Amino acid sequence: MTKINQVSSISNSLPKNKRLYVIKIGGNVIDNSENLHHFLKDFKGLDGHKILVHGGGKVATQIAEELGIEAKLIDGRRITDIETLRVVTMVYGGLINKNIVAQLQRFGNNAIGLTGADGNLIKAKKRPVKTIDYGFVGDLDESSINAANISSLIESGFTLVFCALTHDGEGQLLNTNADTIASALAVSLSSLYETTLIYCFEKKGVLIDIDDEDSLIREINPAHYEELKTQKIIHSGMLPKLDNAFTAISCGVKAVIIGKSDDLGQLKENKPFGTRLSKSA
Repeated sequence: MTKINQVSSISNSLPKNKRLYVIKIGGNVIDNSENLHHFLKDFKGLDGHKILVHGGGKVATQIAEELGIEAKLIDGRRITDIETLRVVTMVYGGLINKNIVAQLQRFGNNAIGLTGADGNLIKAKKRPVKTIDYGFVGDLDESSINAANISSLIESGFTLVFCALTHDGEGQLLNTNADTIASALAVSLSSLYETTLIYCFEKKGVLIDIDDEDSLIREINPAHYEELKTQKIIHSGMLPKLDNAFTAISCGVKAVIIGKSDDLGQLKENKPFGTRLSKSA
């Protein structure tokens, strides 16, 4: 997830119909039909406008293997060559996206499935070649999100379901990190809505001990975050995630929540859910 250097303002007195949740789900939800079913029921029940962002889980890798397309990795990072792009377009924009939309329709949630190319909603730039050529991978900047068109769809009563595909405006689709898309959407729309960004993954939230689910940290503000880093309670892989979360907050997002997808329904019940990051805990 890259940092989006955009300054957005948000009113603290926005009405409830201006509340927006931008929620990103990963493979732990997508790859398990029971988990996905449970999550989408809870997602549908949230009050306010909603945007769901998803990647591809293991499905794209499995289908690529069945088609004889070998995954190419450099330093653990996937390279999106033209054959891989064809697969992720079919899987992300087709199979997974439309399955999610169909299930939301079943629950009475009028959803519409989208790539960034649809309605020119998310425009990216192909990642430049430096030491590594990542292929057809898109990077976002402060002008990538078409907030006006997205808001028009939201105000028309649609729940938006974005897959991790964008476009460059020249006819080329680009594979783009789903975390980055979710963050960019939340920041760009925070000038129009009271926006909460939620990352759902396999843990209950930010943990003091990664192996102890009972060591959950409920709330973190910037000062507390600095203390946790100094004490090395938070380190390694969590640092980029939290750094970017606080960047989103500084750019107008009301709060960022990191939590387990199974627990999303607690928000509807006004119960604590995951770890909440905000300007003031």
